[in-house]
Amino acid sequence: MGRRWVHLVLGGALLMPFFLLTSVVVPLLADGANPFLDVGWQFVAFGGALPLAALAALLFPLLRPLEVAAVRSLCGVPAERLAEGPAVSWAARRRTALWFVAHLLAGGIVSGMTLSAPPAAVVLLLLPFADPLRHTSLPDAFHGVLGPLAGLALLALVVGTAWGAGALLGRAAPVLLGPTPADRLAAAELRAAELASRNRLARELHDAVGHALSAVTLQAGAARRVLDTDPEFARRALAAIEETTRDAVAELDTVLGLLREEDGSDPAAPAPTLDGLEALLGRTRAAGVPVEATVEGPCAGLAPVVSREAYRIVQEGLSNALRHAGPVPVRLHLGVREGELLIRVENPVAGAVAGAAAARPGGGRGLRGIAERARLLGGAATAAERDGVWRLTARLPLTGAGTRAVTGAGTEEW
Repeated sequence: MGRRWVHLVLGGALLMPFFLLTSVVVPLLADGANPFLDVGWQFVAFGGALPLAALAALLFPLLRPLEVAAVRSLCGVPAERLAEGPAVSWAARRRTALWFVAHLLAGGIVSGMTLSAPPAAVVLLLLPFADPLRHTSLPDAFHGVLGPLAGLALLALVVGTAWGAGALLGRAAPVLLGPTPADRLAAAELRAAELASRNRLARELHDAVGHALSAVTLQAGAARRVLDTDPEFARRALAAIEETTRDAVAELDTVLGLLREEDGSDPAAPAPTLDGLEALLGRTRAAGVPVEATVEGPCAGLAPVVSREAYRIVQEGLSNALRHAGPVPVRLHLGVREGELLIRVENPVAGAVAGAAAARPGGGRGLRGIAERARLLGGAATAAERDGVWRLTARLPLTGAGTRAVTGAGTEEW
């Protein structure tokens, strides 16, 4: 009750500039009008101040967050039921103007009663007991028990009015200061953009760091097994580990550059493209995985975004082979045909039964990342085991958009 009364008095204080302005303008428009002395003209000035307050709310969008902060702190309305930020749309401004008028109207009434009623109530309460007060112009009936009762009733009226006005404003606040459909749509779009950004960073980290760790794990294991019998091979494996980790640090810096782009800082080095395919294949072969690569068509002149996503898809395909199949032969095919880039990565599945899908431990996050990359470019990706061979296929359109579904017998599509 106390906080809501403070909120109402705040409304009365906010009303005063508009009331004073109207009190100055009214005598200019009506001869003999004096809002400073005449109670009737004061009500006229009071009524004329409310449209000015509504106009101010329509013209100043920042008024809504100020009112929201006051309602949240003084009226006890939960923050999740109120809008955030300025009132941008005209629908939000109209709601804010209606709320502002209601706040100032209730605040002006309660503030006026708070200033005038308590002194009158004190006079009525003391009227039977104070001789100087008996000479007032009040009827004789108030000099008895009726005076204190009227004083108490007057105080109750102030309290009841303040309570009722505060309760009504508390109910109206979520309706008038709550998010409009446009606000909800903007919040949903912002949330979707944040999730898309997080997914993008997760994909980049998974592909860049995951591939390096898979290669380093195989290289370190091979070096440990032949450390005593073939020191030269162990040295080559350690050199490959050094090169792989150096490249991984560079790619990690690229991924962190995405964060720098979002906060306005200078981005890091550009993400790798198919121009770095030979280096990627070299690191994979150094991990003990024989890779047979076939490239058809002008893959070197692809659009940068297609080249970047294709590089990540190839990288994740090789990482899957390293992680799930070990040092088995891998066949990589890249080809440009009919306006799209075809990527196919194949490797034998150790211990697979013909026609049975290979188990993919780890939750398949990399496969989902490949599918997301393909869909973002308007393409599609599939992965499945068939006849003891795990086959990953992705199709990326070189121009235009439009989703292409790649389906077939024995395939899994995300």
